Amino acid sequence: MRHPGKKLLSAICLLSLIFSCSSRNRVQGYIHYRLNANPTTLDPALIVDVAGGSISAKLFNGLVKMDTDLNIIPDISSRWNISKNGLVYRFDLKKGVTFSNGKEVKAKDFKYSFERVLSPEGRSPNTWVFDKIKGAREFMKGKIKDVPGIKVINDYALEIALDKPFSPFLNLLTMTAAYVVPEEEVKKWGADFSSHPVGTGPFVLKHWLQNRELQLDARSSYFDELPKIKGIVYKIIPEDLTAITELELGNLDVIGIPASAFSRFKKDKKWKDYISSIQGINTYYLGLNCSRKPFNNPILRKAINYAIDRKKILETFYEERGRLASGPVPNKLRKWEAPGFYEFNPQKAKELIRTAGYKNGLEVNFYITPDFEMVDIAEVIQSYLKEAGIKVNIKQLEWSAYKEAINKGETDMFWLGWFADYPDPENFLFPLFHSANLGPAGNRARYINNEVDSLIEKGQHANTIKERNLYYEKAENMIVDDAAWVFFWHKTDYTVRQPWVKNYQTYLIYSIDKGTEIEIAH
Repeated sequence: MRHPGKKLLSAICLLSLIFSCSSRNRVQGYIHYRLNANPTTLDPALIVDVAGGSISAKLFNGLVKMDTDLNIIPDISSRWNISKNGLVYRFDLKKGVTFSNGKEVKAKDFKYSFERVLSPEGRSPNTWVFDKIKGAREFMKGKIKDVPGIKVINDYALEIALDKPFSPFLNLLTMTAAYVVPEEEVKKWGADFSSHPVGTGPFVLKHWLQNRELQLDARSSYFDELPKIKGIVYKIIPEDLTAITELELGNLDVIGIPASAFSRFKKDKKWKDYISSIQGINTYYLGLNCSRKPFNNPILRKAINYAIDRKKILETFYEERGRLASGPVPNKLRKWEAPGFYEFNPQKAKELIRTAGYKNGLEVNFYITPDFEMVDIAEVIQSYLKEAGIKVNIKQLEWSAYKEAINKGETDMFWLGWFADYPDPENFLFPLFHSANLGPAGNRARYINNEVDSLIEKGQHANTIKERNLYYEKAENMIVDDAAWVFFWHKTDYTVRQPWVKNYQTYLIYSIDKGTEIEIAH
């Protein structure tokens, strides 16, 4: 663990007294956040990361959204109706909702936006959001020219028909991929639409200085609650110490508390009353590439699970900032008995490594980002696996290159977290473990089990919650037994903010935060 030295902290605190009122690095009336890395894209069809999703939630809207209690509520739609057989969804749209270019949103814009995600030319990693719609798969294969299950009734009415009942479908429509975009702007900018996004949200992108900052300006023509701030500035700061310094100087308003500073902030009288926490709906894991040697061997994958003392890491290094995971589904969403834990058993790990055919040990590559916390965790994992007879080469890549390497299946091991896009166990099973989603769509461990695929699909189309949970329980237990991941923890998120930040909230799902409630009182 890296802790800043006492002299450095004293210097930071002194600087904070001198410069706390400085505005040289601030835009007045704007809230200032920190991003750890440059977002990959701001095109809703392509976004798969939390940072991009969080920003896009302020730029775009969908038919429906979630409130803070995770209920589905209207967004651009004013109301909806679901047929008795669960196959047909009709949405009536609000009139007068406009994109930031002034064009009014019509039902045809949603049809275009959804088909754009499904289009073979679009190369979206989010096709799974819409592939339950009637005709979607034929459209994706280029067999038909439009999706018959997405029907424009009139300018303000849209009908969506599914192939089979799918209980989380409304939840899917709250996701980034379901945001509406204007066809003419997409065609105008092409691939550069990511850098020139035009949406219906409460903010617009003013500028994006790659690897430096993004600035969003508030829209006065937003159809819903107007922002109480002039805009948002996202500072891209990879280094935790720099982010802490910027907070102390008053140049950042809110940061996620880095691991290295957690104890300090909790004990600091100046900051402790401005700390917020929330038990996140997420799962952090060590991914094992199941598609090639050495981790195409499930015996070896189990050995990795037994070789690492996750409980000790959580309680010591991670300072209990989470709950130990026994499987991929977060405990907040699981409605069945949790799978059994892989207990720390180094002797069993060594035996399994020999059984897997590696009597003289083996060597693997572990890809990570340069994030300090990640580097520390990787070194701890490296130490445990060394004791078991596995040499681990840690390879650091910046975020975009890191994601690309994982998506292409170039890694042996990697570290990632999955955050709920919608509050349903299915969101931690289908994207992450179904064979249809290998690579960038979510199944980055490249895990394939036909029986698990079948169980997940049966759960998706189950008629009752009880029946659904039975299928999901079986699927999760099989996934854990196959050891596609090392399941680490469900992280509790901690943030610290400036005293002048008012109405600050933490959200279970990033897309809930439209940025309209927060205020700055100076």
